[in-house]
Amino acid sequence: MIPPTKRPYIFINSAMSADGKLSTFERKQVKISGKMDFDRVDELRAETDAIMVGIGTVLADDPSLTVKSEERREKRVAAGKEENPIRIIVDSKARTPLDADIFKKGKGRKIIVVSKSAAAENKEKVDAFSKMPETKVIVAGIDRVNLEEMAVQLKNEGIDRLMVEGGAALNYGLISTGIVDELKIFVGNLIIGGKTAPTFADGDGFSEEKIKRLTLESAEKIEDGILLTWKVKNED
Repeated sequence: MIPPTKRPYIFINSAMSADGKLSTFERKQVKISGKMDFDRVDELRAETDAIMVGIGTVLADDPSLTVKSEERREKRVAAGKEENPIRIIVDSKARTPLDADIFKKGKGRKIIVVSKSAAAENKEKVDAFSKMPETKVIVAGIDRVNLEEMAVQLKNEGIDRLMVEGGAALNYGLISTGIVDELKIFVGNLIIGGKTAPTFADGDGFSEEKIKRLTLESAEKIEDGILLTWKVKNED
């Protein structure tokens, strides 16, 4: 496990239903929280150095990952920062569409993280990423992105505080690697159901002896849901 000083402080922010689902079995996004929580998330974005999602989220939702509030963007600029945090996509096979909203909406740097195999076998696509405005490609891992190696490189890019907005596969990968420090999970007042609907953390799952333990920092009622903040206990 890499020392915390060699990587950004990483926290995951997510919204899930009362039964732990992120979306329907059709992978269709559902409105889980309301205006107050959306504003909270925008404030988190404005306060962080970078925002990260996985390729699954990009293909399903095509997010722009920008700070929505003009006042918050202006405050960032006044502090000598770019309008938006650096936007990062973890994309092992270089599947990000070249017309994705992340390339079209909002000013600021973008980073696409790919594997060595993608850089070699899909060189034309990876080169196209590099030619997009304010976009850099980082290579980490052989067939899949090595998340620890990626985290070290992101620290070297000047990223000290990294916000992760999912999805389920990326959440599990980061948590299982032991590089997540904090979870902010809004639990909404709805049941989605479905054994194939994505949960907060999918992946292979943990055996009993390797289950990740959390320390509850706070619980805050927001509208008809609750925001839970947890610290992650990462063993050396």
